[in-house]
Amino acid sequence: MDALADNFARFFDVKPVVTDEELRLAMQLRYQVYCLETGFEDINQHPGGMERDEFDSRAVHSLLIHRASGMVAGTVRLVLPEAANPQALFPIEKHCGNQVRRPVASALRGQLAEISRFCISKEFKRRMAESPSLWGSIEGMTEDMSQRRLIPHITVGLFTAIVRMSAQHGIRYWYAVMEPSLLRLLTRFGIHFSLIGPAVEYHGARQPCFADADAVLTEMYRVVPTVWDLITEGGHLWPAGSTQYREINPELDGWSLRRDGYVFARG
Repeated sequence: MDALADNFARFFDVKPVVTDEELRLAMQLRYQVYCLETGFEDINQHPGGMERDEFDSRAVHSLLIHRASGMVAGTVRLVLPEAANPQALFPIEKHCGNQVRRPVASALRGQLAEISRFCISKEFKRRMAESPSLWGSIEGMTEDMSQRRLIPHITVGLFTAIVRMSAQHGIRYWYAVMEPSLLRLLTRFGIHFSLIGPAVEYHGARQPCFADADAVLTEMYRVVPTVWDLITEGGHLWPAGSTQYREINPELDGWSLRRDGYVFARG
């Protein structure tokens, strides 16, 4: 895991979508994945080669950029609560209806968001497999960087984007409807979601789930502290509230809160 965290910053950049052009790139990748590669969305419903829906108007988006080539390797969005109406439905509630339970109290829905459109570019994976030079000239990387090893890097990058967007917008709880294979991959990084309903057929077999961001990041720190350090920017990015995450370190100041046998505090 140390190598994954070290190499990630060399090869990838997590970029929040702030311009119309960046949003176009995100929606074009979604079109590539959901319309062309999987056929989950009707091409005729998405003119102009961009996949979008009614939830984009209340979402924030991020791109994962491969530094050397400039290619978009992945994208993810976070569907935020409606400021004027926190009870407005999220995609999971609209599409799964009464099959899912609501895991947070109504008063906390302003801190709840849904992880959505978690997309990895098949074209980027193909290009990477065909051209090891995409990875640059760092010694050893062209020999042992395979497509199988690429996926964890992209997954970590997209989850980094989720945490950054959540911290910026005061989000403490996550809904998601994920492929079972993605849920299994996330557990490698200490990222555990709770199941809140039966698997559904929505863009393929998907599992409705929920996570408390504080609990997820605390577990990540316990299991893979190097990845935690990358995703939280050394503990400075998170938390948005009271829970603190870093174990005591004599090189840092301000450690104060003891929890579950560890000492945590913000740096």
